[in-house]
Amino acid sequence: MAPVGCRVQQREGRLVVRLSGELSMASAPQVRTALSKALAEQPDAVVVDLTDLVVRQPAAVSVFLAVNRQAAMWPGTPLLVCTPDPDTKRLLTWGGWLPVFDSVAQAMAAPAGSRTTLICDTLLPVTASAGRARELAREACARWGLPHLVGPACLIADELATNAAMHAGTLAAVRFSIGRRFLLISVRDGSTVEPRLGWAPPEDPRAGRGLLLVDATAFRWGWHLREDGKVVWASLRIKDGLVG
Repeated sequence: MAPVGCRVQQREGRLVVRLSGELSMASAPQVRTALSKALAEQPDAVVVDLTDLVVRQPAAVSVFLAVNRQAAMWPGTPLLVCTPDPDTKRLLTWGGWLPVFDSVAQAMAAPAGSRTTLICDTLLPVTASAGRARELAREACARWGLPHLVGPACLIADELATNAAMHAGTLAAVRFSIGRRFLLISVRDGSTVEPRLGWAPPEDPRAGRGLLLVDATAFRWGWHLREDGKVVWASLRIKDGLVG
């Protein structure tokens, strides 16, 4: 089968991802990786153009539903899919909600929905950055009426900021955002080294343990590579919290 090609273009605050080739269960992971990288740029929306993509195995279109669910948890970015093919459109809209348009022009004209409310700051690679991350977590929970999430949000923010300071040693951008179902926390740093759950070098038995706490506290967490580093993110269920 032909490999999947991917071209990315920035337009009006959105990223247009043009996929070509053949979509199958074998090539679906390649598609997911490409879309995850686009989401890691945190645009207003990701527009996915399937005009030149041939669906060889119908079950493989589930990759777009999976990425859409992922985007809802982090970074809260709408995924807008475009295809002129009625069969592909039917596959995409069956079994899950996903915005599907006939053309890129229609998707670009469509509102992306309410822009996710953000609280963010840049942290220095010092131990004190964890305190600033906790301060922002408390501010986010107070602003959005989520007192029951103060504890877990502070813990996650602390650990992500600490990991960035210890392991990346670069400036780190911490971001809190609120969606319909999740409080989203992310830290972007300048290192491409993969975060490893529970790993610690012998000379520092405490290092690497923070992600175990994140894993135990967050609804979900993960990480994405960027051209200039990586983003580590975590989500917490809002439940009965009120968004102000």
